[in-house]
Amino acid sequence: MPTSSPQRGTPLSKSEAVYRELRGRIVAGRYVAGYRIVLDQIAREMGVSPVPVREAIRRLEAERLVTFTRNVGAEVASIDVEDYADAMETLAYLEGAATSLAAEHLDEQLLGDAIATNEQMRSLINSGEFDSRLFTDLNTRFHRQLATPCPNHHMFEILEREWERVAVIRRGGLYRLPGRSRISVEEHDGILALITGGASREEIEMAARNHKLRSMRDFIREREENRAPQH
Repeated sequence: MPTSSPQRGTPLSKSEAVYRELRGRIVAGRYVAGYRIVLDQIAREMGVSPVPVREAIRRLEAERLVTFTRNVGAEVASIDVEDYADAMETLAYLEGAATSLAAEHLDEQLLGDAIATNEQMRSLINSGEFDSRLFTDLNTRFHRQLATPCPNHHMFEILEREWERVAVIRRGGLYRLPGRSRISVEEHDGILALITGGASREEIEMAARNHKLRSMRDFIREREENRAPQH
């Protein structure tokens, strides 16, 4: 589980350094589902003993990013439909609360950046060369920009972890809803309109929450339709 950054000038422990490196590779998509993490190889690569690598693997296993099986070893976890639905539902409630708390603290710079990011997403959809990975990264950036001023720092730290988890799932190829992208941008427009129009905290929270819940429900509906027997 991500921890707060050490004070400036304080070196990372070997275990922390290995953990951050491995987690970064998983989040960035360098290590995909099923990738085997060989402890001795990582230890040699990072110039440490296997002990801090083992400690880092245990932390990643607790975050459900890695699985460890006796006689097999450590592998990047495979994500299923239930994992995605749970992650999105968690994200919906956290993001709704954080966005509503942050709204009154948004300055012109952050608001302008969020608007610009949403326009980038719209341009990507209309370009004819849709890049789902780039769209996912822009989507996360948009929501992070709106939630960054959240005064509840503990909530924001948890939210950042959930953003990363959902990004890992989507990069793994589980999430494929081309038609949802355009709707998502339009729903972003609605959230921005509420914020700039001085809507209540409750209205903003509900809009941000429902935005994520609709995405989750659309995904589940499509999966069920694709699994349904054809007559």
